[in-house]
Amino acid sequence: MSPLSGRALAAAALAALLVACGGPGATSGSSAGGTPARTPSSSVPPAAKSVPAVGRSTPVRLRIPAIGVDTPVMKLGLAADGSVQVPPIAAHDRAGWYEHSPTPGRRGPSVFLGHVTVGAYGDGVFRHLAELHRGEKIVTRLENGTAAVFAVTDVRTVAKADFPSDEVYGNVNRPELRLITCGGKRTGAGYLDNVIVFAALSSASP
Repeated sequence: MSPLSGRALAAAALAALLVACGGPGATSGSSAGGTPARTPSSSVPPAAKSVPAVGRSTPVRLRIPAIGVDTPVMKLGLAADGSVQVPPIAAHDRAGWYEHSPTPGRRGPSVFLGHVTVGAYGDGVFRHLAELHRGEKIVTRLENGTAAVFAVTDVRTVAKADFPSDEVYGNVNRPELRLITCGGKRTGAGYLDNVIVFAALSSASP
């Protein structure tokens, strides 16, 4: 699937401002942020530049060993108001893949959304997303059995008002990944920032 455009891009950008704040009554700490990395998302390990794209297949699992994430993946579409759906606030929190973005391993940015906190249930699946570092591994298991492995290229904490929609959802000429949650200071209305992880395909195997 090609990168996002038109209505899907606008909806995705709106969702990024709203996603993953955990809803009323979130009980975990007030920050999922950290010092944002300064490496531009186009700077990736040399090996990642030559990895061919993989066949289109829906992601079913996401693993991030460095921060202990191993989660089933649910499919997210558009809500009735045109915004992107987010995973439900639930005890068994899961990450979600935005189905109007490329599947992992296809050219373009494949977008995953997750909560930082899940109300009274505590920490969300992306609670420690801001702790990732450049070069660390993200593994997406696809429905066809392929594992598409990505290397982190950038981790940023940005004010929601300054969300970099073009960099997150815009066209790129290779397979990349975007993971998005909330972060920064928590107020009564939710978190003030977004945490965004950028990653590039480094390998793929059955």
